Amino acid sequence: MNRKLIIGTRGSVLAMWQANFVKDRLQEIGIEAELKVIKTQGDIIQHLRLDKLEGKGFFTKELEEELLNGTIDLAVHSHKDLPTINPPGLIIAAVSEREDPSELLIIHKDCVDIKKRLSLKHNATVGTSSNRRKAQISALRPDLEFDDLRGNLQTRMQKLRDEQYDAIVLAKAGISRIEMDITDFHVEEIPPVEIIPAPAQGVLAIQIREVDKELFTALQPLNNNEVAKTIAVERLVLNKFDAGCHAPLGCYCRKSGDEYEAWASIADTSEDFPDRVYLRDTDPTRLAERIFSKYAKDRKLPQSVFISREVDENSYFARAMAKHNITIEGRSLIKIFPIINKLDPFILKHVDWIIFSSKNGIEHFFNLEPRLSKKTKIGVIGRGSEEILRKYDRVADFSGDSEGINMDEIAKKFAELANGGTVLIPRAKESLETIQKALSPETKIINIPVYETVLEEDVDPSNAEVLVFTSPSNVEAYFADNLLEPGQKVICIGRSTGAKFDEMNVPYTLPYSPDEIGLSEAVFGLEY
Repeated sequence: MNRKLIIGTRGSVLAMWQANFVKDRLQEIGIEAELKVIKTQGDIIQHLRLDKLEGKGFFTKELEEELLNGTIDLAVHSHKDLPTINPPGLIIAAVSEREDPSELLIIHKDCVDIKKRLSLKHNATVGTSSNRRKAQISALRPDLEFDDLRGNLQTRMQKLRDEQYDAIVLAKAGISRIEMDITDFHVEEIPPVEIIPAPAQGVLAIQIREVDKELFTALQPLNNNEVAKTIAVERLVLNKFDAGCHAPLGCYCRKSGDEYEAWASIADTSEDFPDRVYLRDTDPTRLAERIFSKYAKDRKLPQSVFISREVDENSYFARAMAKHNITIEGRSLIKIFPIINKLDPFILKHVDWIIFSSKNGIEHFFNLEPRLSKKTKIGVIGRGSEEILRKYDRVADFSGDSEGINMDEIAKKFAELANGGTVLIPRAKESLETIQKALSPETKIINIPVYETVLEEDVDPSNAEVLVFTSPSNVEAYFADNLLEPGQKVICIGRSTGAKFDEMNVPYTLPYSPDEIGLSEAVFGLEY
């Protein structure tokens, strides 16, 4: 290409970083470019909430007008800010690789309470103008208050430093790109499978005129085709709900082996408890259609759910079911007893890692009042165990959240951190040893059975439409006297629980994560 390109961009530090990133990439393939800064409606109007601004695309409209007028050749956008339908005459020619789409909860250090979920004190005030974030965070922490937060990243951080809020929520992608120093705050990184991001969060879009075929061809080396496929799922979901970028809707898709997996969270308002769903499919286009069908008004939902443990009526799972008038029958089918009443302090002194595979393991271990070395790190399998650990004033150094139901992958990731050291594993008397098998021969493994389970006898059957089993022992106790009734669906927490149904040749669903969010997703994702 012989002509020098003009790149249109907003003038914030982040927008300029993004435009310069594209400019540098163009230079790498021999194309010269310069920047033109353009103010948008969203930059000028700072006194209104984002969802109160008229129309959609209020961070992009002015750039698109200059494109159509021919005063710029391409515009660089945060893809999440773009409406799902391009104005006539414009197209997205390329998308970037995806920056980590996680959210950051940035907390004043005097407002930290690590015993609470998200490490934020009770009744704290959180700054965000995102209805999506408000709905999802409120579902996790109903006690929190929210105030609107506008401005560029620097302005938002200064408002936090000025103590206008106890904490604020920002996308990790923007903070990472401009390398903003936030070390004077406590930072909780919330993965995209816990707080589901905005569609296309963390991705840059390069927009051009549709008739500029030469430029389209020239930009293809900058296009990440795999990212384009995954965010197409997210933006198709957004389009089907006719929702703007500030609707209380989150969608996140990623490739996993030969399949695509996607999460969606949708609420009517920022005060509404969101409905979540997790689905997998080999066809990303079909995945978006399936997600949309799960939110249809005439969709079939169960009227009752049995779960093999007690359920707190204020828990996430109970509130998710109550929203749709789904009755919960919660009763444990086992009794749990401690095995030991004392720990050897000499052993604890030399432990590098402790890894817990269950909530019961955490509770029985800490009931022994262990004195842990400051250098000892703690790992957990997932979010549910991580939350229990906080009650003992500890935050996990490793969590298997991102690997979900794949216990082998979780064990592999943990082994990468712990190999060569001393690993203590508090566990049930009889348990699978997936983690132990993943550790290298050079690793010293200390197995300590801290509890055992005893099955209840004469267990009454449940006529609930969905049966949720939380452990292999609960499966054994239930099916010692009962059979599965026709039409009943089964959900299993953990692969070892599912293995019991494999032996019975009974189909079942595994939640992505073995916690209350994952369980809720599994119930709403069932196929009828």
